Amino acid sequence: MRKITIPAGMAMMVAGGLMAGAGIAFHSAPSTHATINHLVMDHGTHGPVQQAAAPANAVVIDNFSFGPATLTVAVGTKVVWTNDDADPHTVVSETDPKLFKSPPLDTGETFAFTFDKPGTYRYFCSVHPHMQGTVVVQ
Repeated sequence: MRKITIPAGMAMMVAGGLMAGAGIAFHSAPSTHATINHLVMDHGTHGPVQQAAAPANAVVIDNFSFGPATLTVAVGTKVVWTNDDADPHTVVSETDPKLFKSPPLDTGETFAFTFDKPGTYRYFCSVHPHMQGTVVVQ
């Protein structure tokens, strides 16, 4: 599921525009009303929204998973994890001692680590150990 944040004022305009489209009376400035109706009409006519491709060195934390689950990068690449989930998560290497260990990441926060040597690096979320991922460095 994709999360979208809408300012409170905009949410009222969108809701009002949707109600107006359903035949429910809505009173607003004509330009705002027309803009909202245009957005509502466009939403269903152009198909699904295309998301921009994530950078080759990025891992997104969302829906209690790391995506991609396996990331392959070149030696010297800095990998950046971004928490897009509503819950805090960590990024912790399985090695002992820990090669990398992030603090708890709140929504929107990032953690980065540069992989200097080839190998396969498995990691997990210490808050939710079922969340696991792998970085393959070639």
